[in-house]
Amino acid sequence: MALENKVAIVTGGNSGIGEAIVLELARQGARIVIDYLFDPAMTETIEKQITKLGGQSIGVEADVSKLADLQKLADAAVSRFGRLDIMVNNAGIETRTSILDTTEAQYDKVMDVNLKSAFFGTQIAASQMIKQGGGGRIINITSVHEDWPMPGNTAYCLAKGGMRMLTRTAGLELAPHKILVVGVGPGAVATPINLSTMNDPAKLAHLDAAIPLGRMARPEEIASVVGFLAGDGASYLTATTIFADGGIMHSSIGL
Repeated sequence: MALENKVAIVTGGNSGIGEAIVLELARQGARIVIDYLFDPAMTETIEKQITKLGGQSIGVEADVSKLADLQKLADAAVSRFGRLDIMVNNAGIETRTSILDTTEAQYDKVMDVNLKSAFFGTQIAASQMIKQGGGGRIINITSVHEDWPMPGNTAYCLAKGGMRMLTRTAGLELAPHKILVVGVGPGAVATPINLSTMNDPAKLAHLDAAIPLGRMARPEEIASVVGFLAGDGASYLTATTIFADGGIMHSSIGL
């Protein structure tokens, strides 16, 4: 298997895209630390699925907005599996609020969960990778909105734009250590965060019509990109973002 003997942490790993990433990396042979903050029963269910696949995993309750909890994830990887090779900064939230109505509390929460966690998750993971030697992979799950504005979701776009520059700058800084840093920018994905759209036929039809491929992505389609980036086939990719968006960023009304 492509990732046999590799150890990965996936933040926000027990639902949505994170869950799909956990299962994809496990199928490829990686041993997984599943970060979660809510729903421990779901984490246990995922661990059982990985066991059935013949893999190994451990669920760790951690609030990724706190540095001590990020360190707890890295410590769990090392104490349980002996090392850390892949860090997937996936945890994210949004408030769907504009510049005029976003509160300070909403702003702080989005930035802490989406950007601060990725910054210090990268720092902590890279420090461990340098200590053990052999390089590593840091994969930041961003969004098309790291580059593409979304009016009415300003704090989220700002956080994802920050992840864009984190990926590029950290990728350059860590290249001498053979640590590759790449972003994955999904478009619309069929996950719980988009249930309000998915449950509204008119909104869903409008969204699908805006996507050149005509549909939302499945979480597994984003996870497969992450699986590729974690493996040998992506050995010359760093400091950039791979967009998996069905073409939505380049859609045109054809004038």
